[in-house]
Amino acid sequence: MNNTIEINNLSKSYGKLVALDDISLSIKSGELFGLLGPDGAGKTTLFKILSTLMVPDKGSASMCGLDVVKDYRQIRLRIGYMPEKFSLYQDMTVMENLRFYASLFGVSIKDNFDLIAPIFGQLEKFPNRFAGNLSGGMKQKLALSCALIHRPDILLLDEPTTGVDAVSRDEFWQMLGGLKEKGITILVSTSYMDEATRCERLAMINSGHILKIGTPTELVAELDENLYNAVAKDMFKLLTLLQKMPEVLNCYTFGATLHVVGSNDFNPRKVTAQLVSEGIPDAKIYPAKGDIEDLFIKLMENTANE
Repeated sequence: MNNTIEINNLSKSYGKLVALDDISLSIKSGELFGLLGPDGAGKTTLFKILSTLMVPDKGSASMCGLDVVKDYRQIRLRIGYMPEKFSLYQDMTVMENLRFYASLFGVSIKDNFDLIAPIFGQLEKFPNRFAGNLSGGMKQKLALSCALIHRPDILLLDEPTTGVDAVSRDEFWQMLGGLKEKGITILVSTSYMDEATRCERLAMINSGHILKIGTPTELVAELDENLYNAVAKDMFKLLTLLQKMPEVLNCYTFGATLHVVGSNDFNPRKVTAQLVSEGIPDAKIYPAKGDIEDLFIKLMENTANE
């Protein structure tokens, strides 16, 4: 399978702030690839470079074999780009936006309606509604439809589900699955750990550095620590005491519990007994199954300690 997106030793800085630091990445044709990282990790900068809106300081990147700097005109005809912030014309109607974006690429809505029909769906019920008056989920569908109206080879989605409700988020990822089946290469960035697991492969990025690349299964398999859940009524006191124990390598909030990474000397019964003696009579510690979030925290800790 050929690589549709190639990134080699790419760097970009804003003054003294390094947004991307010598990153390399290959994305296969027809792949649903995720870029996982927190705000400020460098995701949007990478998307702006790949969409030819920004020039890198160093390194190179190609889309469908075309250089993002030299061949930017051709690339713009072959990609669909959906930025994080809703960027359609809010004072234009649903259909006016769709017609406008179709005209930019010299196509009609009818030409590629088969591609956007499953996404456009409910928008057909109110074609004359102003885009600015749509709900978050409907804005998302309209933006995606406009990004696809010219049937691009590559779809770039920069945190497309930010600020969208859980139901709309799930619908959106189902739509991406349908687009992948049509052969479109999809690069999507997200800060949601649960969304990352829905990608075929993903790259974890933080502070402009790629921390790890692999399938969700491969990445989680790298968690070989002694990982435990810890709960008690007084969670703050529990966290404070656990973080002070020499046999605890790391302890952090994880949903309604704490996740504890123990050393080889970590003994749940002994630690629980110690917590009880220090004023937490209801402390409970039991094995936990690690996930993408645990790995991301581990990688960030390792990077910080280098």
